[in-house]
Amino acid sequence: MSRFDHRKYPAFQPVRLTSRRWPDATITAAPRWCSVDLRDGNQALIEPMTAAQKSRLYDQLVQVGFKEIEVGFPSASGHDYQFVRELIDNNRVPDDVTLQVLTQARPELIEKTFEALKGAKRAILHVYNSTSTVQRDKVFKLDREGIVEIAVNGARMVKEYAAKYPETEWVFEYSPESFTGTEIDYAIEVCNAVIDVWEPTPEHKCIINLPATVEMSTPNVYADQIEYFCDRVNRRDAILVSTHTHNDRGCAVAASELAVMAGADRVEGTLFGNGERTGNMDILTMAMNLYSQGVDPALNFERMDQIIQTYKDCTQMPVHPRHPYAGELVFTAFSGSHQDAIKKCLDTRDDAEPWEVAYLPIDPADIGRSYQEVVRINSQSGKGGIAYVLDRDYGLQLPRWLQIDFSAAVQRHAERIESEVAPEDIWDLFQATYFDAGPWRLGNYQVSREDGVDKLQADLVKDGISHALSGTGSGVVESFVNGMEGFIGKPIVLVEYSEHALSHSADAEAICYIQLNIDGERVCGVGRSGDIIQASLDGILGAINTAVKNQAAAA
Repeated sequence: MSRFDHRKYPAFQPVRLTSRRWPDATITAAPRWCSVDLRDGNQALIEPMTAAQKSRLYDQLVQVGFKEIEVGFPSASGHDYQFVRELIDNNRVPDDVTLQVLTQARPELIEKTFEALKGAKRAILHVYNSTSTVQRDKVFKLDREGIVEIAVNGARMVKEYAAKYPETEWVFEYSPESFTGTEIDYAIEVCNAVIDVWEPTPEHKCIINLPATVEMSTPNVYADQIEYFCDRVNRRDAILVSTHTHNDRGCAVAASELAVMAGADRVEGTLFGNGERTGNMDILTMAMNLYSQGVDPALNFERMDQIIQTYKDCTQMPVHPRHPYAGELVFTAFSGSHQDAIKKCLDTRDDAEPWEVAYLPIDPADIGRSYQEVVRINSQSGKGGIAYVLDRDYGLQLPRWLQIDFSAAVQRHAERIESEVAPEDIWDLFQATYFDAGPWRLGNYQVSREDGVDKLQADLVKDGISHALSGTGSGVVESFVNGMEGFIGKPIVLVEYSEHALSHSADAEAICYIQLNIDGERVCGVGRSGDIIQASLDGILGAINTAVKNQAAAA
């Protein structure tokens, strides 16, 4: 008998809601956002973030515009405790940003949590306990009254401890963990018991967070649960109803969107959906969905490449090339008919009119991208076999993004000569595109390190005149990028970096491929040298020279 047997899974029982209002609702304003990247997202990583990585990601979240950030579980982790203290002690929390921390409803954990937050101007104390049927019966072996008692005792302890720290403005948050697996009327009973302890008011609200800890149904059922809850919970005008959806069924974003339509005020999630199992709700996607409908998302993703790079560096997690809005390929058309439709729309577009371009739901320029027509490359397609020819004949292993960039140059050349491009012509064109000297040339340079920070001093030569450049960073590449950013007066993000040796001999040359985002324009460069540092710097300068030439050509 096959083990793939659907009959062992009972169907989820929906809420009996016959007069639902949410299907007729639309989202006209952004909900309150809370990033849980530094807690929920971090605990789901194979290698949790270091203090430096958490610090960098925290700064990025603040820059994006998050006003509520869950920064850890300080009572359960010494690392989290120290991180919370570092933020408070070093005044790194802006006045309009509120730290949130999580704790279980246990006395010793609650006490340590308040110690971690001592001195904070404002903080959200998030307490939770599991309420679902399976948790009650199989994990805790408690009846309904026992679970309510845990929640109420936790709420009382939180309220009592908060009174000991009057210098902090406290906001209490309660989560009936596994809300979606809890009988809805019982979930309301538990939350009402907590609300009765806290006695929130419309002027000083508490947060009731309703997690889809495991996504168990279609998004419309979750919306029914939220609307049912909002209609029946006590003191509705004194609570913020919050959602925290997971992606087990691949519908976390849709579930949160429908929940907001059903009355939820607040949404918790992570950048790019990082989290346990299949992940948390992807705040970036939901926010950009609002943006694409003309709704201010109250978050700024203008520098998408920088956000992606910070995320990848801090979490060691990739961003899928087809990720909505952020993916490397989402503004690229491989189909000729798609390319033609986009080109015609862009050619006739009036900037004063609303955005309406075939196959592009938003303007890529809004998030620092540009549309690139792409010729698909493979070894079987003649002109499309560019990468295969360069690897076979010249040992170049072009990364995918450089294949895309260079294929445009080959296509233009082929259209100009109106004939097939020979392998030697491809090599000549590659050298002309990436190796020919631009207006700037790198002269002498020196690298030094002090207190773990690298410093690069170099001479840049143009028209025979040398100009001094200085930059700092973690490594030579970052130092050079930092120096060039100040030199040209435009933001530069290192988007992609790849290198390899051109042969296996001891004196083999190194070749380095670079992609930069310079003030919203993506440009590529290639460096080649017997020294990998020289090759890297030449590649970066080559990309910058390309940007300079592009700007001059457009003037």
